[in-house]
Amino acid sequence: MNIEKEINEISGFKNLELLATQVVEGFISGLHKSPFHGFSAEFAEHKIYNNGESTKHIDWKLFAKTDKLYTKRYEEETNLRCHFIIDNSSSMHYPKVKEFSIHSLNKIGFSVLATAAIMNLMKRQRDAVGMSIYSNEYEYYASEKGSERHHQMLLAQLNQALLRERKEVKTKTYTHLHLIAEKLKRRSLVFLFSDMFQSDKEEEALFEALQHLKYNKHEVILFHTYDKRKELAFDFSNRPKRFVDVETGEHVNLYADNIRESYEAAVKEYFEALKLKCGQYRIKYVNANINEGFNKILTTYLLERQKFG
Repeated sequence: MNIEKEINEISGFKNLELLATQVVEGFISGLHKSPFHGFSAEFAEHKIYNNGESTKHIDWKLFAKTDKLYTKRYEEETNLRCHFIIDNSSSMHYPKVKEFSIHSLNKIGFSVLATAAIMNLMKRQRDAVGMSIYSNEYEYYASEKGSERHHQMLLAQLNQALLRERKEVKTKTYTHLHLIAEKLKRRSLVFLFSDMFQSDKEEEALFEALQHLKYNKHEVILFHTYDKRKELAFDFSNRPKRFVDVETGEHVNLYADNIRESYEAAVKEYFEALKLKCGQYRIKYVNANINEGFNKILTTYLLERQKFG
């Protein structure tokens, strides 16, 4: 009963697909002379139409001239495979949001909309998409496919992730990454959305799991998702506050001004160490501040798509 009430209080995106389209269209319109040919699959050559193929790309003008069926082949036609991994742990549901929109996001909301936007671009390119969502358990897995039905199913799962907040549970990301690495048989682009909150003892295990993905020749991109204003700059008023660890329930009462300087230094050091570690393991690190929009995310996808071959 309490769970149902809580879910009713929190609504997901009203139309995730529409919002993703808006994000992508805004991004594309801002790239006047785009270096990314993948946006509009550029025509390259004709090939003879074979019975049973889709008639979608038949060149009917050429048919009128030659009385033969040819289809247009495009420069950017690829069999790109991409797998999204989304950390849905308790800390990803910070800060609290009751109604999601482009202008009202927490870390999980940002990750969901960013994933939907990349999926929108991949759909235009007829690429295959898979997904894993985990918290303290492996919540969802889907292998890479490119059908419309599959696309809609993934969008529904993304929206459901917003409602699956696990309170006061610890997440062992490395355990799930090893499982995902075992499931991914064909080389893929792997995008991990996570705030990377784990203990120092778990850090080595986490990078061993990421290396497992690299070993299987996947390209791994970490979108380090965080709220810069609250989690990096510690922008809180100097009134007595109770700060609660959402994964353990532990708390401390303090004045923000008393620890802001030392907090900022410690977090900055952690971010730099994480970035350096990713470089050592040849994992692309992208800091993803949820207050900065999605251009960096989509640009990263396009650059990685061009390099992936």
